[in-house]
Amino acid sequence: MGNLEFHAELDTRGLFCPEPVMMLHTRITDIAVGEVLRVLATDPATTRDIPRFCQFLGHDLVDQGEQGGEYVYLIRRRDA
Repeated sequence: MGNLEFHAELDTRGLFCPEPVMMLHTRITDIAVGEVLRVLATDPATTRDIPRFCQFLGHDLVDQGEQGGEYVYLIRRRDA
């Protein structure tokens, strides 16, 4: 994932579908357009759900990765 800068973080570790995406939907509106939100998750369903969320709502999935059963996503908010 490198050292990409993020402005806020959402920790959904330990939660399962649909909670991570529901929380993301609320949290993304708390940051300014153009800022990056880092999302931490343990639910494998997020590998499908978060990219679809970004595509559907027009946000940029800047990066995503998995390490040791944890998933990390960097999402840039767009004026969707």
